[in-house]
Amino acid sequence: MKQNETSWNIPHPEDDDNIELSNVLIDEIGDNHIAASTDTPMKADAFKLTDDEKIAIIENHFAAIMDTLGLNLADDSLRGTPKRVAKMYVQEIFSGLNPANRPAVTLFENKYKYNQMLVEKNITFYSNCEHHFVPIYGKAHIGYISSGKVIGLSKLNRFVQYFAKRPQVQERLSVQIGKELQHILQTEDVAVVIDALHLCVSSRGVNDTSASTVTAFYGGKFKEETTKQEFLRYLELKPEA
Repeated sequence: MKQNETSWNIPHPEDDDNIELSNVLIDEIGDNHIAASTDTPMKADAFKLTDDEKIAIIENHFAAIMDTLGLNLADDSLRGTPKRVAKMYVQEIFSGLNPANRPAVTLFENKYKYNQMLVEKNITFYSNCEHHFVPIYGKAHIGYISSGKVIGLSKLNRFVQYFAKRPQVQERLSVQIGKELQHILQTEDVAVVIDALHLCVSSRGVNDTSASTVTAFYGGKFKEETTKQEFLRYLELKPEA
């Protein structure tokens, strides 16, 4: 095995079998945004520790990283950084890892008998690339057609934030939001489009500050071209050829 190479067992998203991928460069996996599965990769005992215990452990580890980089942890500006970072990781930017933080759901009867597409667009979100732990940020756009139930508009935003607040790959984020809303709304007729900037592309690697990434999830009637085109017109986005 060459230097900087490793062997990976990556589970296929559609089954539990492992696919052996040998001699794959770690940097190539990160720069090409290869994801292992449609589910966020979690340990079986991911919630064995309390949030306070996780914060204490991360604080120590991050202090060691800063020390290794040569930073003076006795400096007034840096002294509290390890704990601030640890609290930010657990309580804020990665809080979506904990299912206890999943938004509560209340569905309402569709008393207006509204049977057309409902679109909530320009939902701002911030996430983090799981390959380099630097920000991904952009807009999510959601559409659905009611099967008899409707959800409060703010809940659409909250579910975007919930899945965004974890180390992510944009393709996975799109699928997770789409499948969750299909389950909650009891309909296959759900669409999700995400347009985002990746700091792992703009602040490192190729250093391209102008490129954005668009991903989509289409279910049910949104797989039909006429319905998809209607949805994209609402977003003022043009479909790829």
